Amino acid sequence: MVHFGVFVLGFSLPFWSFTAAHSDDKGRHLTAPRRPIKASEGDDVILPCFVSPDYNVEDLTVEWSLPDLKPDPSDRLSRVEYVFVYRRRREEVDMKLQKFIGRTELFEDELKVGNISLKISNVTLADAGKYRCFIPKLKGRVKEAVVRLVVDPRANITLTTETQTNSQTPDPNQETDVKVGQPPLWIPVLSVCIVLVMVVVGFGVAYFLRRRCVNREETTTLYTDETSSCLSD
Repeated sequence: MVHFGVFVLGFSLPFWSFTAAHSDDKGRHLTAPRRPIKASEGDDVILPCFVSPDYNVEDLTVEWSLPDLKPDPSDRLSRVEYVFVYRRRREEVDMKLQKFIGRTELFEDELKVGNISLKISNVTLADAGKYRCFIPKLKGRVKEAVVRLVVDPRANITLTTETQTNSQTPDPNQETDVKVGQPPLWIPVLSVCIVLVMVVVGFGVAYFLRRRCVNREETTTLYTDETSSCLSD
């Protein structure tokens, strides 16, 4: 998910509040949102920055840096590394901060209209802070602007909670062992029902056979009595 803040590639500038004060009426200046750009940890985010009015900067140097990051004063040969540097129509990877390698890019097709917005992929909590966009050779007084990024850790909290929940889930193998040792409740209940049915059927069959025998005996006795009576006559 990409968070645009109030960013639209169609450049709906009237809807934004920008930090680009006191620019030269005849020159150009950089503009960026005054309000911080918010993103959740793990998201992709775009930090908007534009040349106003529109101006082709494909042949100019574009720098994105961390203004609060200073070179090591104890090392005279140290230099400030960048979040992103565009120079001679390509990215200068050698000057890039290690943690941003492979994670930052410009919209190069939009440079011809002055869009130097920066995309940061897979945002981390450590990415939060101020970002400076700068065009050294831009004709105008305001050649830089600052964008503030706020990273929300809630997505990480949700992930941690889900991980804890999953870790408390019993092992399926253990569940299988329990089921093998302790049969489900319906098995003994069904067994009892089957036994009861068999007993009832048995009693029914026995009763039927007994009644049949009794009827036969009564019929035989009646026939014998009638035969004896006839012989006596």
